[in-house]
Amino acid sequence: MKKNHIKFNNPTASNGASNFRRCGLRGIDPHGSHLGSLRAGIKYSLSVGMLCAAFFSVPFLLNGCGDRDAGELPLGEVNEAPEDLPDQGLPATVEETESGNGDGQGAGDADTNEAKEALPVIGERKTVNGKMQSYLTGEWLDADAATRRPIAVMIPNNAPAMPQYGLSKAAIIYEAPVEGRITRLMAVFEDYDGLDHIGPVRSSRDYFVYVAMGYEAIYCNWGLARPYVEDLLRRDTVQNISAGVGGIHNPSDEAFGRISRAGYATEFTGYLFMNGLEKAIKRQKYETEYDDAYVPPFTFAAEGFRAEYGDEKDATMVYPGGRTDNRGGYGVYNPYFEYNEKDRLYYRYQDGKKQIDEYDNSQLAVSNVVFQYCHGEVRDKKDYLAFGVHGEGDALVFTNGKVIEGTWKRYDGDATPAKFYDKNGEEIIFNQGKTWICNIWEEYGEFVEYK
Repeated sequence: MKKNHIKFNNPTASNGASNFRRCGLRGIDPHGSHLGSLRAGIKYSLSVGMLCAAFFSVPFLLNGCGDRDAGELPLGEVNEAPEDLPDQGLPATVEETESGNGDGQGAGDADTNEAKEALPVIGERKTVNGKMQSYLTGEWLDADAATRRPIAVMIPNNAPAMPQYGLSKAAIIYEAPVEGRITRLMAVFEDYDGLDHIGPVRSSRDYFVYVAMGYEAIYCNWGLARPYVEDLLRRDTVQNISAGVGGIHNPSDEAFGRISRAGYATEFTGYLFMNGLEKAIKRQKYETEYDDAYVPPFTFAAEGFRAEYGDEKDATMVYPGGRTDNRGGYGVYNPYFEYNEKDRLYYRYQDGKKQIDEYDNSQLAVSNVVFQYCHGEVRDKKDYLAFGVHGEGDALVFTNGKVIEGTWKRYDGDATPAKFYDKNGEEIIFNQGKTWICNIWEEYGEFVEYK
């Protein structure tokens, strides 16, 4: 068993110290001010207004990361209960092309360095008989879906909420710790037309919002950690579809409803409905297509090619929180991924069993798994957390049964995603398909395992 220390030198904050290594921590303080990078030496691009708020507004107060006697909730408990709402074959003919922006899937990426010359990547996107390769998976789908901004939906991931509905259709699943030291998911969908609903839907945390902004996604939530999210969701740069609860100033109740689930708590019966979603997006007058400055999150191997990484270490069993109890977020249900060499997918398990999508009873499976190490801190006695999702940090990328050690970087603003690089500083090429990103609380990184 490989115990993932991998010479990352992850520090542990103690006694209330803000011990940043390379990640920039961003969030909303109780007075609504915007944090920039708190680590000395981090340079971060912000708009003038955001920069002023970052450095001259009321300081953001956090308890020490990993401080176990700061009034934390018992493991597995969360703070909020959302308010109620009523029930309710590859084509052949090229037609046109769509230029990239030079980052990710831009036209010239294949010529950037020798490694990318050796492995062709998706460059300029082409419309082929009404289909186009996705920015988020590299796979072919209807051009209307491929050019449409995705939605990012908050999904609970604790045992009382299982099973979730629609997750197997998500292009990206982003997982991060929340209070109670469990994890929550944010599922990013671009091809959701075949779904009637998605959920259950749960409440917002600001670090999820910042990640969604990097995908240019429309952010969907039911509830919020009000002191840290309310002002963020009111910004012009955030486009959200939110159930009408306290702290939401532009509600979209037509997009949400409840489904009867015998034996389930009320907070696990709220869902996002696609017909109402479309009505809400239209009423809110949100842009529905990527803008010209869009930066794709991944670079994918080209059609008919595979990123094999034959010289890298094997990793077919992957544990984001190890296999023992711990307070890093993954230690309650001990999720893991198992690589299947036949279909080259990583299958998700949690709480000792397969994690299943209620939509089609399939086990959740992805082509790529990413561990993105982020500095985290406890914000208050309610155990609300903050994570640095800007700046840079360590990363592990699992694909094709291999593990690539590297880093992630995000310096170009909220509207750009984190990008992933190997130890030589070259962008990691992903295999086509879905990706699961686990935000690893850096101070608990010692629990990560793979073999």
